[in-house]
Amino acid sequence: MKMPDGGFRPAVNVQFAVDTGSRAVVGVEVVGEGVDTGQLAPMRRQVRERTGRAVKEHLADGGFLTLHDVEKASEEGVTLYVPPKPPRNADLRGSEFEPRADDSGAVRAWRARMGSEEGKAVYQERASTVETVNAEAKNKGGLVQLTVRGLKKARCVALWCALAYDVTHFAGALLG
Repeated sequence: MKMPDGGFRPAVNVQFAVDTGSRAVVGVEVVGEGVDTGQLAPMRRQVRERTGRAVKEHLADGGFLTLHDVEKASEEGVTLYVPPKPPRNADLRGSEFEPRADDSGAVRAWRARMGSEEGKAVYQERASTVETVNAEAKNKGGLVQLTVRGLKKARCVALWCALAYDVTHFAGALLG
């Protein structure tokens, strides 16, 4: 995988889907790409298969986003909360929340949602839910440097880490 320093090393990209209400890990994926784009719809599909429930609202960081994802989510009836990338030249393009001439209706609605106070408030839930799960997986679960090779083995480690997180999280809640 290409690293931020420009070099290449063996690595995997682990992603968790977390229910913001309960903080349960409801989806786990491991990919061999260094970018997150293209992973939103497959994660929603996995969550639906694992839980038997369709995702209605989807929060994700900006690294996952493509405009195709916005349109796909809209087609699926999913409200997407992913921040738009700021334009490279704000003087020419304006704000990232302003609609563009070539935006579809779904993209216009997403830009307006993410520019609203309500959209920003919903997106802030990510910091206290998904990011805390990621931090615990790294700090307590040891999901930093994997000692296995290959996506299947890495996925197994990520699944065990998610299971351990869910068990300890909910056991603590049950035991008080």
